[in-house]
Amino acid sequence: MLIEKDKVVGFHYRLYEEGEVLEDSYQDGQPVLYLQGHNGILDALEGELAGKQVGDKVDITLTAEQAYGVRNPDAVERIPLKYLLEKKKPKKDQIVRVNTQNGPKEVVVLKVGRFNVDVDTNHPLAGKTLWFDIEITEVRDPTEEELSHGHAHGAGGHQH
Repeated sequence: MLIEKDKVVGFHYRLYEEGEVLEDSYQDGQPVLYLQGHNGILDALEGELAGKQVGDKVDITLTAEQAYGVRNPDAVERIPLKYLLEKKKPKKDQIVRVNTQNGPKEVVVLKVGRFNVDVDTNHPLAGKTLWFDIEITEVRDPTEEELSHGHAHGAGGHQH
């Protein structure tokens, strides 16, 4: 079965930036699941996986524009520490999650003050060329529930 719109796809991956492994799903043990054509992964990555099948191994390079966009040097904000989801005091260069009107968002800490923190609101991988080593482990038809929800569900139900 080929990867096409409305198919549930499972894959393992290693994500590299400048030769350094940033993420490795093999270490987590479970493949990533997504529903093709429903914005569950990066658009460019989804496009590269279309037409592949179980057992295929692919190396994919995404430019910053294809991945998380170019860095906006003006995307710096000062926010009160109380808006951080983690209650421990953050450190410079740490990735933290912040409560926003649109839900939690990952930001990078630039400077920590007594009551506030300066953060870079660009995606932590913005401005970077990314390399993915991907192995397709599953391609299947979705359940009615997965289709109606617009995303794949894992072994125990939802996988969000």
